[in-house]
Amino acid sequence: MIFETIANTGHEEVVFCHNKDAGLKAIIAIHNTVLGPALGGLRMWPYKTEQEAVNDVLRLSRGMTYKNAVAGLNLGGGKAVIIGDPSKDKSEALFRAFGRFVNSLGGRYITAEDVGIDVNDMEYVFRETDYVTGVHQVHGGSGDPSPFTAYGSLQGVMASLQAKYGNEDVGKYSYAVQGCGHVGGEFIKLLREQGAKVFVTDINKEAVQRCVDELGCEAVGLDEIYDVDADVYSPCALGGTVNEQTIDRIKAKIICGPANNQLATDAIGDELQKRGVLYAPDYAVNAGGVMNVSLEIDGYNRERAMRMMRTIYYNLGRIFEISKTENIPTYKAADRLAEERINAIGKIKLAHMGNGHTRFQGRMRGQ
Repeated sequence: MIFETIANTGHEEVVFCHNKDAGLKAIIAIHNTVLGPALGGLRMWPYKTEQEAVNDVLRLSRGMTYKNAVAGLNLGGGKAVIIGDPSKDKSEALFRAFGRFVNSLGGRYITAEDVGIDVNDMEYVFRETDYVTGVHQVHGGSGDPSPFTAYGSLQGVMASLQAKYGNEDVGKYSYAVQGCGHVGGEFIKLLREQGAKVFVTDINKEAVQRCVDELGCEAVGLDEIYDVDADVYSPCALGGTVNEQTIDRIKAKIICGPANNQLATDAIGDELQKRGVLYAPDYAVNAGGVMNVSLEIDGYNRERAMRMMRTIYYNLGRIFEISKTENIPTYKAADRLAEERINAIGKIKLAHMGNGHTRFQGRMRGQ
């Protein structure tokens, strides 16, 4: 059924990668390369079934197409998953084997960090291919993208406040933040630097305690986060947390955070609009990480990366304007913005077939 599935999702290519000796079971999904090579992270997760892994990589890679298009990048959308437990199944051989599969695609897919993966894992992938971003700064890379994703999300919050309340005063408002991990922790730090009241929760109790002790946040239970009387609900961990069970409990008038796939269904997005809740589409908000790593292709520059983050503010402004003018939910407005760009460029370009000439200026090899 895989061809029927990818025909429905619009994918160009799905690659199943297997190396028995390294214990590698991975899937690379390339959704769309009209705007350029497919860039998207590598996720390592103990999927219960292979079908679950396929569903995840197809969904995530399609999301990257839209994220990269709205972000204004000359990049298509792709994603990769490794089936395995990141706490016990990692090895040099595993990631080098994966790197060889990435290299075999000749630049059609460029990988990066995602859930369960860190910059040290990328080091091993980088030994086998140039088509990897988020490599360590010693190699001319950009390192961990989390701070940039968080900073970009702050730009998203400012754009949302401007659209809803006519100001960008982050510190005037309160935030219910779900997730204190790599990105969530950085995002919380930025909110607190602005003087905002922040409620936090996470399955990792130590991460929550750090936010309380070091940043002055208020901790709430995992389920109680939906009941907090805050101005902004910020999902920073799992997807699908805005759903039929939680929508009546969320009191916030703005939903804006860096988590992927925040709406459980499109119908939830429709309902948010009816209720007057401003939803900042997740892939427009969390584009800071991919913007940052994309700069490695032409030679990384941190100052340029920080300037790029500001475009998230303007992109969201355009999305909110389309939503208002055409009276459509913001998630549809974001999709429309992405599709219009892909269709316009598609009239003058063909799919990126990988030519081995992706630049990666300033990169240095060696241990």
